[in-house]
Amino acid sequence: MKVALLVLLGVGILTAAHASDVAPDDRFDVVVIDPGHGGADFGARGASGILEKNVVMQIARRIRTSLTALGLRVVFTREDDRFVTLAERAEIANRAQGDLFLSIHANSAEDREARGPETYFLSLKASDEEAMRVALTENEVFGREAAVPDSDDIVAGILGDLILSDHMRGSSEIATAIQRNLRQLNGASRGVKQAPFVVLMGVNMPAALVEIGFLTNAEEARKLRTREYRAAIADAVARAVRSYRDARQRIAGEGAAR
Repeated sequence: MKVALLVLLGVGILTAAHASDVAPDDRFDVVVIDPGHGGADFGARGASGILEKNVVMQIARRIRTSLTALGLRVVFTREDDRFVTLAERAEIANRAQGDLFLSIHANSAEDREARGPETYFLSLKASDEEAMRVALTENEVFGREAAVPDSDDIVAGILGDLILSDHMRGSSEIATAIQRNLRQLNGASRGVKQAPFVVLMGVNMPAALVEIGFLTNAEEARKLRTREYRAAIADAVARAVRSYRDARQRIAGEGAAR
């Protein structure tokens, strides 16, 4: 867990996000999509050779098409098969002044029967041991990006204000909306969880990380190879974003009317 948190100290991406970068509450028009992994970082690999970096990019592109049709501007942290550091992904999101950050991933496990999507938002402590395992797996690339002295106390202090902010409430809401829509698609829903994902730590906006399913499960890997199932996942995520946006705008409208 300590390694997973150290990016805050090494690159200072939280302190780089100033108050002037925060979008007004009554505006919601920029969504940042983060297709996980890329380049030499393949991510999870299925028994049939399916690679996480490719699957999530295909799904991310479909999400972009759906959100663009809703009038939203979509910014990608990577447009093609290249490696982008976790710090760079956060910087791209903050520079775009996004209203929402979604990191798209596919899961893996030693248990080949493990299946179903799960959606995460940021927390200093993981919901359970399995959530921590997933976070450490996704954070593993950070260990190859930088080496930073250890300090749990400093990290906890930095995260303190973030965890209490409106961004955390929004993160919980979008994670819940995504998982609800994915559950309608896949009865094996694994729920909403929390964990210390490095890629979520530096973004100055509500953020969630979606594990769309297990590439190590033969049935899910087979389904994820099909365009129809990838499209169904993307459409479920896009519906969640639309409902989240509509709720945000409704609340903003009610506030303005008072």
